[in-house]
Amino acid sequence: MTPAPLVGVLALQGDVREHQRMLEQLGASVRLVRTPDELDGIEGLVLPGGESSTIDKLSRTFGVAEPIRGLIADGLPVFGTCAGLIMLADRLVDAAPGQQTFGGLDVTVQRNAFGSQLDSFEGTVDAPELEGEPATVAFIRAPIVTEVGPRATALATVAGDRVVAVRQGNLLGISFHPEVTGDARWHRDFLRTVGRRTGPGAR
Repeated sequence: MTPAPLVGVLALQGDVREHQRMLEQLGASVRLVRTPDELDGIEGLVLPGGESSTIDKLSRTFGVAEPIRGLIADGLPVFGTCAGLIMLADRLVDAAPGQQTFGGLDVTVQRNAFGSQLDSFEGTVDAPELEGEPATVAFIRAPIVTEVGPRATALATVAGDRVVAVRQGNLLGISFHPEVTGDARWHRDFLRTVGRRTGPGAR
């Protein structure tokens, strides 16, 4: 029997418990990560939605920013939703003063591209790489990808041509919140990436 993968969820701020529940429902073992020591041994990492500038500041305060950058460079599977996508972006259009990201995704991201919290909405996203019909997902102060660099691939768009999901190697970033609407396909896809890196025959 294959042991459950150990997936960390960065638990500094944001919708941490929602990701934890969905991952556990899919059979993963979950560790909430707040310190560098809690990154040891994880086989994947989820960066949840929340406030990206706050996550940035807290990650540096708690000393996890540099270790996470190192894990990304080493190929750790990482899945970022909403603010998590912002934290994975190499470039930001409208960064807050002094704001940093973990980087890794060769994309440019615009924060709060759909407006304020009052402008949050549900939209239909068609992601051909994932099985099943187009899904209704929640956009909450959502970012968009304004530029996809040559090392990254767009996976999904909304409203015609606005890119809201990208992949680059073991990194997956999306603008929306499938953990809120209950669409488990994105988390399942991420866990498949984890399994490919840690399963039989992996390095």
